[in-house]
Amino acid sequence: MLKMLSILISLVCAAGASALDGAEILEKVDRNLAPPSYELYRKLINIEPNGAKKEYVLYTVKKGKDRVAGVFLSPASDKGRSTLRLGENMWLYIPNVGKPVRITSLQSVVGGVFNNSDLLQLDYSDEYDVVGLEESDTEYILDLKAKTRSVAYDRLKMWVDREKIMPTRIECKTEAEMLIKTLYFKEIQDFGGGFVRPAVIETDSPLYKGYKSILMFAKLKVRDFPDEVFTLTYMPNIESLR
Repeated sequence: MLKMLSILISLVCAAGASALDGAEILEKVDRNLAPPSYELYRKLINIEPNGAKKEYVLYTVKKGKDRVAGVFLSPASDKGRSTLRLGENMWLYIPNVGKPVRITSLQSVVGGVFNNSDLLQLDYSDEYDVVGLEESDTEYILDLKAKTRSVAYDRLKMWVDREKIMPTRIECKTEAEMLIKTLYFKEIQDFGGGFVRPAVIETDSPLYKGYKSILMFAKLKVRDFPDEVFTLTYMPNIESLR
């Protein structure tokens, strides 16, 4: 009897040791989506209810936990516009206008359903705490709460593929649990260098009925950058990094 009890205790302890907690899952999601420092290209497509489309191509660079910068390559009317995020602070630079201007996370420099926070996204684990975890045979479901009030969404509900540790869907909500938008992660692709992640993120919103936005990812590569790249004075020169 004592021997059987000892075996049961050992099995329970082993299972507990091998299980991932919510914070570990979220950190793995971040690293599976992108390295800590990288460059990538994205195409953004905004689709209106009447079927009209507007497309943008962006080059984006990130360093560490809190620095993201990008520049518009097309269309011609937006070429050279650049964005910068340092922690909670964001700026937009427009050629021939003068110094960069501050922007907010919930604004959108491109219109459509994606906002500035979506385009200049930091790691989820840097902005959110895991406050709930559910499990099924195929998924983890994480309930996330923003660490500060400056984050674009107060709550997230994230469905994570259990095998790949990759998000498949994220609901973005207010503190009162009102749905703002849903992100759908699609088309798993091998980007090389060990990174296999969704190449497409689609979003829709009950606040923008009939509108849809799509982000398509390409040429994701590990790359480090000097600190000067992530400064206001460097914003006119981001395209030179390509």
